[in-house]
Amino acid sequence: MLEKNLQLLNEVIVGSKNPAVAKLLARLKSEKRVIRLAPRVYTTNLTDSAENIVRRNLWTIIGWLWPGARLSHRTAFEYAPHDGHVFLGYKYTRKVNLPGVTIHFLATAPTLASDYSFIEGLRVSSRARAMLESLEPDRTQGGIDKCLSAEAIEERLEAEFATGGEDSLNKLRDEARVIAAKSKHGFEFARLDKMIGALLSTRPANVLKSPVALARAAGEPFDSARVELFGTLLEQLSQTAFPDFPDPNKSESAFATFAFFESYFSNYIEGTEFELDEARQIVETGVAVPTRDADSHDILGTYAVTSNRKEMSRVAATAEEFMELLQERHRAILVGRPSSAPGTFKTRDNRAGETHFVSSDRVRGTLRKGFEMSRAIRHPFARAVFVLFVTSEVHPFADGNGRISRIMMNAELTAAGQAKVIVPTVFRPDYIGALRRLSRNGDPSVLVKAMTRLRDFSRELVGDDFSSMRRQLESANAFKDDDNFILRF
Repeated sequence: MLEKNLQLLNEVIVGSKNPAVAKLLARLKSEKRVIRLAPRVYTTNLTDSAENIVRRNLWTIIGWLWPGARLSHRTAFEYAPHDGHVFLGYKYTRKVNLPGVTIHFLATAPTLASDYSFIEGLRVSSRARAMLESLEPDRTQGGIDKCLSAEAIEERLEAEFATGGEDSLNKLRDEARVIAAKSKHGFEFARLDKMIGALLSTRPANVLKSPVALARAAGEPFDSARVELFGTLLEQLSQTAFPDFPDPNKSESAFATFAFFESYFSNYIEGTEFELDEARQIVETGVAVPTRDADSHDILGTYAVTSNRKEMSRVAATAEEFMELLQERHRAILVGRPSSAPGTFKTRDNRAGETHFVSSDRVRGTLRKGFEMSRAIRHPFARAVFVLFVTSEVHPFADGNGRISRIMMNAELTAAGQAKVIVPTVFRPDYIGALRRLSRNGDPSVLVKAMTRLRDFSRELVGDDFSSMRRQLESANAFKDDDNFILRF
């Protein structure tokens, strides 16, 4: 019973007026089993710093000492201190210091039915109310910014649009209208109403500031997190020096031989697996394996693009041309899979394991941003790696994204007269792992290292005939689909 009255937690005890509680706490203090963190707040953790203990148990401490308080303004979005400060709606305005945290109590309108329940008697401003709070003209409290920026609010509204469409934004606006009348946020609601109207294209877009929101209003939204990843890769590539490696396979036969293995490996690592001689027969005869018509056309379609030097020398001068090239080449390589909508950007979102790719409504905008960034890259190999990642990360099609990303990479190299890159089967885990490392962890160094190694390997593959290049690949373990082998030079 005493433990319940004391609100005994993992490491924090909050006292009460109960005499038995006071007596027990006095005994614990005399035995030096607890130390004081703040008025009425004690801890049994005698090792860690007071700041860390408070931070771990912050909401429980606040909920017990100030029941009925409400996370408001930016804290209602962030659920964490901002530079050591939290903002709470309460019955008075006051500042309270706890170890490592400053609590700003703000006298506001009472809790509303639309506010959310939290823990230990706390509540949280609803999304609509928190947006109104962050649009208040008086943005600071004690010199600290209590509000999210207008750009941040716009980006949250754009995300709401992306996930729930117009109905979701309209519902949010209706909720905000009701809340504004109860909480005296009429001015703030007028601002929010203009933002939502601009995103829905029913009001002028000049009220918006965020690039993400402006893109949505213009009808071409983009994935800001992916664009940030592109910037991370761009920075890494710009800081790396790459030598020139002219394409050694200059003759028509050598170019075609390399293209065969390029298309063979590109399909194999995507799961379209044939024996090498079987794939060669498909290409030489143009006849599909009767029981594997679609798979055979994957090989034929990819080879038709990669073996065409004129086609592989085409690069885009504008974002529109870049997207048209993507669609044309995708249509060619997936001609045998009409159910995969060849040449048409995806209409449903896709994923691979834990990775969710760019949502379908943001494909064009994100590709546009990626292409615009690629124009700042001078070296063809650096630009090729960048284009590879942009295409792979956006995953603009329902199927065939890996193959089209490698084709777009090698087109950049062919156009510049540079050696193309093959991703052999034995290197697949390293290649996929490098892409994921950047996609999931924001680390571009592994991808740049992996692609540099593949380039060093691929530029040594020279030969006018199939058998010669096959022997080179076999000696390098290129065809091995086994973790016990590595790519040998």
